[in-house]
Amino acid sequence: MNHKQGSKGVSRRGFVLGAGASIGSLLLGVSVAGPVRARVAQPQSTALNTFLRIDPDNTITLMMNHSEFGNGAYTSLTMMVAEELDAQWDDIKLEAAPTSPEYYSPIFGEYLTAGSITTAGAWIQLRTAGAQARAMFIEAAARDWQAAPGELITRDSSVVWPAGQREAYYGELLATIIENDIQPPTEVALKAAADFKILGRARLRQEGRSKVDGSAVFGIDVKLPDMLYGSVARCPVYGGKVARYDDTAALAIAGVVKTKQISAGVVVLAKDYWTAKKGRDALVIEWDEGPNAALSSEGFYQEYRALADQPGMLAEDIGDAKATIAGSDRQLEAVYEMPYLAHATMEPMNATAQVTEDGCEVWVGTQYQSNDQEIVAKLLGLPQEKVVINRTLMGGTFGRRASKTADFTVDAVEAARGEGVPVQVIWSREEDIRGAHYRPLFVHKLRACLDEQGMPLAWHQTAVGQSIMQHTKHDPAYMVSGMDIYSIDGCLQEPFGVFPYGTHYTIPHHRIETHNAPKVGVRPHEWRAVAHTHTGIAYECFLDELAHAGGIDPLALRIRLSENHPRMQNLLKLLKQKSDWDTPLGENRARGVAARVYSVSPIAQAVEISLHGDGKFSVDRVVCVVDCGFAVNPLNIEAQIQGGIALGLNAVSSGNIDLQAGRVVQSNFHDYTPLRIAQMPKIEVHIVDSDQPPTGVGEQATTPIAPAVANAIFSATGQRIRSFPLAKHGFTLV
Repeated sequence: MNHKQGSKGVSRRGFVLGAGASIGSLLLGVSVAGPVRARVAQPQSTALNTFLRIDPDNTITLMMNHSEFGNGAYTSLTMMVAEELDAQWDDIKLEAAPTSPEYYSPIFGEYLTAGSITTAGAWIQLRTAGAQARAMFIEAAARDWQAAPGELITRDSSVVWPAGQREAYYGELLATIIENDIQPPTEVALKAAADFKILGRARLRQEGRSKVDGSAVFGIDVKLPDMLYGSVARCPVYGGKVARYDDTAALAIAGVVKTKQISAGVVVLAKDYWTAKKGRDALVIEWDEGPNAALSSEGFYQEYRALADQPGMLAEDIGDAKATIAGSDRQLEAVYEMPYLAHATMEPMNATAQVTEDGCEVWVGTQYQSNDQEIVAKLLGLPQEKVVINRTLMGGTFGRRASKTADFTVDAVEAARGEGVPVQVIWSREEDIRGAHYRPLFVHKLRACLDEQGMPLAWHQTAVGQSIMQHTKHDPAYMVSGMDIYSIDGCLQEPFGVFPYGTHYTIPHHRIETHNAPKVGVRPHEWRAVAHTHTGIAYECFLDELAHAGGIDPLALRIRLSENHPRMQNLLKLLKQKSDWDTPLGENRARGVAARVYSVSPIAQAVEISLHGDGKFSVDRVVCVVDCGFAVNPLNIEAQIQGGIALGLNAVSSGNIDLQAGRVVQSNFHDYTPLRIAQMPKIEVHIVDSDQPPTGVGEQATTPIAPAVANAIFSATGQRIRSFPLAKHGFTLV
């Protein structure tokens, strides 16, 4: 921090030494439900409905109510507060907010970071908190100096009176605020975009330095006095249970403390993780594998293909697609199949818990803090407020750390119950890959016909796969007339329920049906971009088939189909320009295109690939255009686009979880391979200038890359891939 002279002739450091012990700190809050009163408290105290704490030394603590897992939330949300508060960036420190309803997402109504809505949800909430605090400091300075508030300005965490040549740090004004009981105004004017000095400009990651110097604390870094480590032996068949086990060999290993049975299997507790793992491997367990021991991926495919031939639940019926297709002599039909996908986070799943007679404290990297608290409270028979969740940073998640069952947290709580000391349970990579929480396997059957000009006239799609939301607490919101609208997100022209956006294409006759396949064998789970990771492939690839069948350029077709949706059409026209779409490529090179709308934001990508013989191909260039409203932090948007493309490219090229005899075949990165840096294409990101409020960007880029690459493969080879990954058909990404 800079140590400027304040209005009272005392340096910042001198002020802190002189007054820090007596004034305490000021806690400021804002609620979407109504006005919030400021509270006076000691530095270590907490208050409900509070986002900002400002200490006498000008340290501004932002109570962060969203998770940071590489999504850039800590940076974007800090920017909102810093902008409206006119605070110096280095003055702002972050503290994970407690699990209290005052911190719940105004969109989800839960303490949840997901769905690419963090920035949109916080846009007004946190800017208002910053503006309220700024107004209070202006009022305090006006009182001290007998000045009119309109004569005062703020900058660099201080109030300035140019005419009176006075300046005071915010921390120096706390005494006046407290003595005069100055309250946050119920209404504040937020800055116009033209006045932004921080928002809309590239900003390095708020937590980036700590990740570089090693001071950042992830869940796996938690160390507590007397802590034990746990490693769990899990049944290789999902749903199987322990029939009996012998722990003699495990207990003979030096450092192993004990073994016990928990819901997930048998946990071995030891003084360190490696010893716990060795003890786990020494267990002799007889498993009751249950009814899922005969399940296989191929069995699911066969079952789903048969269901796709049957009438499903009707999600959308515009015009008369069935009759139009039946009466056409320009019909097309295809079946697209997408496999199970694991999340494979860089930091393996883990949690630490300490259980006492009247409470439980958990240290965990979680996206879904309120749900974890609720589940642990029910498990232990405690009031919810007796469960404290300490949220850490996360080494990736892609949806996995938003577990509806809080499974990895429950492991630690059950392992710690009755032990009197904290227990940290860490999943091995094999446990994670075989952990039975996957992007669900899906089969899409599509039928269509063309008009005389080669344009799509009718579209009929049937989606079959396991519902993510059915029989969960989200069932009432996401299950509409028995249909999981998460399963068909990205298919509908006129969406309903919680998804206020559709394909942004208009086809005269449009029919969508769906089947909820039985939930057996694995637990279907959100995976970055959720349904679009299968609906996007099916829709955008089949649309490409229609373009080629009708003799229309694939990008031109999308531009024509989006005439009723100017935002998407403008985006596609920009893509055509930025990708040099009409410039021919050389021999053994080709382009592909796809576009999607996820969490309100339209996004489109054009890819260029090269063939290298023997099925080898490279993705050389990806041009991505996105309209995500006002670009809060363009640097982070670019990073999220790059990361989303990497994940989607990895999945389409080699991502696959196979189930045989109830067991997952893949186990680690040698057979569930992550993308290598040498396989990354050149990526160009173009952000549409917009004065609209910010919308999602975290998951968007994952949605078009897979169909765009598959479409490019067809353009280059004439081979249409309809079951994934590409490696299944001899194509190797190099």
